[in-house]
Amino acid sequence: MQKPQSIDEVQAQLAGQDYVCGRALGTVAFLALKLGRPLFLEGEAGTGKTEIAKALAAALNRRLIRLQCYEGLDAASAVYEWNFPAQMIAIRTAEAEGNADRDLLRRELFGPDYLVERPLLQAMRPDEHGAPVLLIDEIDRTDEPFEAFLLEALSDYQVTIPELGTIAAPEAPIVILTSNRTREVHDALKRRCLYHWVDYPDFTREIEILHARAPEATETLSREVVAFVQKLRTEDLFKKPGVAETIDWAKCLLALDVITLSPQVIADTLGAILKYQDDIQRIQGGEAKRLLDEVRAELAPA
Repeated sequence: MQKPQSIDEVQAQLAGQDYVCGRALGTVAFLALKLGRPLFLEGEAGTGKTEIAKALAAALNRRLIRLQCYEGLDAASAVYEWNFPAQMIAIRTAEAEGNADRDLLRRELFGPDYLVERPLLQAMRPDEHGAPVLLIDEIDRTDEPFEAFLLEALSDYQVTIPELGTIAAPEAPIVILTSNRTREVHDALKRRCLYHWVDYPDFTREIEILHARAPEATETLSREVVAFVQKLRTEDLFKKPGVAETIDWAKCLLALDVITLSPQVIADTLGAILKYQDDIQRIQGGEAKRLLDEVRAELAPA
């Protein structure tokens, strides 16, 4: 599928994948596609940064390639590795058969048949559907040496394998980087990208998101769920619930045939929205009732 030709088209295509996209995010996504620039999305966990890459890949009918970042990730792990067990079998087989041509064996061992491609190398390969969407997820979990390598790789969209040489992408992949801002990412990498801060949605937009992702929920339950989660985000919690938790909680409530919230229902299902025991203990009991009473007062017709 061709890339969208307008901001409205971006929003419409993402909406077709149940991703509710605001104008600002739609604009920066359109520009990233139009200009061929990487898109750097930063924000709290659970605000939909990863989901936009999935939705964009599905909307454009492109392959999604995900590089999940972690502490200690190095260039080799992100690009390629050699299939050592298969290489050892080939060596032993050659020895058993008396194959003395070591140069030929070496060329075979470090050829395409024994190459295990990792996400960055996969993203450089041609694809019949067009350049893939490369999601570099949680870049803030890596360290500065990997950022420096990534800066070089994204400058020319090519990687080098010592045994095989340089492999360049025939068409630049659509690159989306995400960060939960557990640390600051170097300015040099950010300058290569178009930047957007993905914030928690307001009440109206979060209702739209919930309608798209959990359409079975009644209007009353949806409004109570969203209002309660937004109220939780104003509390002094170790980890505030994201939009992903809003959706998960609504689906849990639907599975329990809940029609409306109650302190007992909230206590029974807090694990769907809060992921730390200290936060759960803080909200259980009278605190949950207080928050629910405030929600009901705010939602009550004037």
